[in-house]
Amino acid sequence: MLKGIVCAGFGGQGVLTAGKLLLYAAYKQGRKVTWFPSYGNEMRGGSANCNVVISDERIASPYVDHPDILIALNGPSLDRFQETMKAGGALFVNTSLIDKDKITRSDVEVFCAPVTDIAISLKNERSANIVMLGYFCKKAGIFTGEEFSASMCEYFETSGKGKYNEKNIETFMAGYNLE
Repeated sequence: MLKGIVCAGFGGQGVLTAGKLLLYAAYKQGRKVTWFPSYGNEMRGGSANCNVVISDERIASPYVDHPDILIALNGPSLDRFQETMKAGGALFVNTSLIDKDKITRSDVEVFCAPVTDIAISLKNERSANIVMLGYFCKKAGIFTGEEFSASMCEYFETSGKGKYNEKNIETFMAGYNLE
């Protein structure tokens, strides 16, 4: 397996954290992984993205020129990265902030979810990234929900944010249970 993933959105949406959670889950499966962040110097509100490569073999480059998977949490990110995707890839779109008419690719599988709206309904708008990761896990088939949620909780425990794990699991499952 070799998957190149780009997670992109505004700074403050948890894009880099989403990439780290994907990296950690793959690491826990014994896979080779890389994480390559990119963000403007203004951070919150500016653009942010990260490249995650997951492989069963050594990884030649941490940069993803043509992602297999794009997770777009805002319109500018969709505009920037959708044309670079590989044909046959998977595009995950936050329809709370992105109009479906902006999707121009017909040669990729498109998954749309109002993840920001769901996060707001859970009383934490900043957790839209976790909602999207739940939806991603259900649809992409790289991780099971149990694998990912367990590694997510472990990651947050090691970073000192484990006190929110119950809410993180609720948020993750809200995305995972979307159809």
